[in-house]
Amino acid sequence: MFRIRLHSFTLCNERFLIFWVIAVFERSINTLFLTEMVRGLMLTLKYFFETNVTINYPFEKGPLSPRFRGEHALRRYPTGEERCIACKLCEAVCPAQAITIEAEEREDGSRRTTRYDIDMTKCIYCGFCQEACPVDAIVEGPNFEFATETHEELLYDKEKLLENGDRWETEIAENLRSESLYR
Repeated sequence: MFRIRLHSFTLCNERFLIFWVIAVFERSINTLFLTEMVRGLMLTLKYFFETNVTINYPFEKGPLSPRFRGEHALRRYPTGEERCIACKLCEAVCPAQAITIEAEEREDGSRRTTRYDIDMTKCIYCGFCQEACPVDAIVEGPNFEFATETHEELLYDKEKLLENGDRWETEIAENLRSESLYR
């Protein structure tokens, strides 16, 4: 048994000496022949000749998950009556306090909203309002293209929300139907 003092450690076994020599040899070969560099360039060439995965966005749209949370909408029943029963659960559960509801009673005794506002600049798109709603009145639809020039355009009132619901009703109904298994 012999001892070799290399830098700051001592090799006490021939096996360690052999492993050390092999490691030094491999590092020398890698440095001399630039194997890491060649490996990286080969990877670059591999991806260079593959088909593109990007899409031409304004003209092509990627698939959206049925659980995607986009622009808010208020839904109506098939009869045309709005679904919101003014329970104010969505207003209470909203962590950003972006929803404001005012309601009054009708002649038939039911409550309906007179004011339903959402400040979209405060909204964090958590979906709690949609989950809390007992009649699926407020939903987050599939629209994600609602950029505006002014802050005021992002203050949605009841009419704007109902308009969104009418515009996206088919997609919203399909998404809610596919998501119903998980609710």
